[in-house]
Amino acid sequence: MNIVCQNRKAFHDYHIEEKLEAGIALLGTEVKSLREGKGNLKDSYVLVKDSEALLINCHISPYSHGNITNQEPLRTRKLLLHRKEIERLKGQVAQKGYSLIPLKIYFKGSFAKVEIGLAKGKKQYEKRESIKKREADREIERALRSR
Repeated sequence: MNIVCQNRKAFHDYHIEEKLEAGIALLGTEVKSLREGKGNLKDSYVLVKDSEALLINCHISPYSHGNITNQEPLRTRKLLLHRKEIERLKGQVAQKGYSLIPLKIYFKGSFAKVEIGLAKGKKQYEKRESIKKREADREIERALRSR
């Protein structure tokens, strides 16, 4: 599995309750650009609309050796999921506080895939708690290593 880009901030801002793999409908130069590692998931999200899952605000830079066939970097891309999965996600997102966040883009074989997370937003005090817990774990690990 060749990871192109990750959304690390998603784990800081959200509780990820479920992960799901989906394909992306890309055009030729977008695939080549992703193979160069030029993707960005910052501020992107997944929207379920008319029994389709759409990846919105995902930035894929234009291919460096491309020409007129390069696509718009922030265009909306369709996600490839089964109808039952889309309907299930649509029902879960309808609940208050849940959203679909792309976690990472990677290549599985020759296919580009997106890992989607069903997420619930964290409160500010929960974010501070998770930072304190992470720092405490690091200190414990340092102490064990130096022992």
